[in-house]
Amino acid sequence: MAKVELKQPIVDEIKSVIDGAQSVVAVRYLGITVDQDTKLRKELRENGVVYKVYKNTLIKRAIDGTEFAGLEPDLEGPTAIAVSKTDATAPARIVAKYVKTVGPLELKGGIVEGEYYSAEGMTAIAAIPSRDELLSRLLGSLQSPITNFARVLNQVAEKSGEGAAPAAEEAPAAE
Repeated sequence: MAKVELKQPIVDEIKSVIDGAQSVVAVRYLGITVDQDTKLRKELRENGVVYKVYKNTLIKRAIDGTEFAGLEPDLEGPTAIAVSKTDATAPARIVAKYVKTVGPLELKGGIVEGEYYSAEGMTAIAAIPSRDELLSRLLGSLQSPITNFARVLNQVAEKSGEGAAPAAEEAPAAE
């Protein structure tokens, strides 16, 4: 069996991992400890992100002709890819958090929703909150005016009630 035939299942696996992905981030992982790597992988997995180490040539073969082909220049040296099909910012956000605490780990670049971003761009994307967090902020913003309006109505009703009660007590005395 030729070497190409042996590598084709791995290329197909990479294609299936990136198929339908919202983001693919290239990460330089060389120099991190097993414990640091385990913590990183665990957090990525908990957030629905696939994190794998493949040979650069196999990744290049898998992304050739796809929307992720722009990632090819970042596929030099030791590279892992973090892929998310549900939250476009999750891979960058989680890896960037670890980059701050784990020295040798670094973002190389990535493709988010079809657009290529350098390491600096990925760091900026990492600052964007998750979809769930943005939705909860939006809901809080929408509820705030309603809650404040309800408080004002309640205060007006309480003041109206206070003003009406003394008038009702004074009316029988006038007769």
